Amino acid sequence: MGQGIYVVGILVDNRASRAPEVQDVLTRHGSTILSRNGIPDPSRSRGIITVTMQADQADSEKFTAELRGIEGVRAQAMHLGEALN
Repeated sequence: MGQGIYVVGILVDNRASRAPEVQDVLTRHGSTILSRNGIPDPSRSRGIITVTMQADQADSEKFTAELRGIEGVRAQAMHLGEALN
């Protein structure tokens, strides 16, 4: 299987304390990320981030597993289809 387009939903509890760890994962996978949208409202203790990425299945799974490895972070990926070359 080649490159695909994935949308990853990320829910971060205790956003202020978890943000640096989440950002580290996003930075490590930055070459696969096409877009990122977050709700950075300081009055909310939860953060919601959506990421669109172009990656192979193994890289998508690694990305979501790294996020899930952070306490208080939930991540779910959805494969939309194959990437166009």
